[in-house]
Amino acid sequence: MNNTAFAILAIVMVAIAVGVFFYLRRRRSENLRRQFGPEYKRAVDQYGDQRKAEATLAEREKRVRKLDIRGLTADQQNRFANNWKKTQARFVDAPSPAVSEADGLVKEVMLARRYPVGEFEQRTADISVDHPNVVNNYRAAHEIAQRNKSGKATTEDLRQAMVHYRSLFEELLETAPATTKEERTTTESVAKKEKAHEH
Repeated sequence: MNNTAFAILAIVMVAIAVGVFFYLRRRRSENLRRQFGPEYKRAVDQYGDQRKAEATLAEREKRVRKLDIRGLTADQQNRFANNWKKTQARFVDAPSPAVSEADGLVKEVMLARRYPVGEFEQRTADISVDHPNVVNNYRAAHEIAQRNKSGKATTEDLRQAMVHYRSLFEELLETAPATTKEERTTTESVAKKEKAHEH
């Protein structure tokens, strides 16, 4: 084989290698985008760089896969579901304490499923791997809960926090979306109370 043939072969091999590299990178991007959904876009917006965002998401996935995450037993599901119903019912007369309870209840379910519950940002990062569609709800609920501690959250804010907490709670509980009848009842009760205070 002469030098020209070697050169052509080398060029072809390089072209194939480059093609494979970009194909694998594109497929990785598609897989991460599909897995993380809205969290993928949030990461890209946050870092302002697709590669850095994807590296961060991939690292999250790697970390969570090493954790001993497990499902709940039927008894645990029933106990947590009953505790949530009590917390939601308490919201009608005591919205502020109920939101604090909801936050604590979400942590309890996470602990039961073996998620680490240390620093909040790490918590949301871990949750985003398996529950990307509701992790932003958790962030929003937590932000309201923080404002609630300093007395800066309205009753409507607190109601929204309960809705946000519930969306994550149900996924962690691995239950199908429950009927919104209880939520409507809670909302209507709060609305009636607020109107009564206005008059």
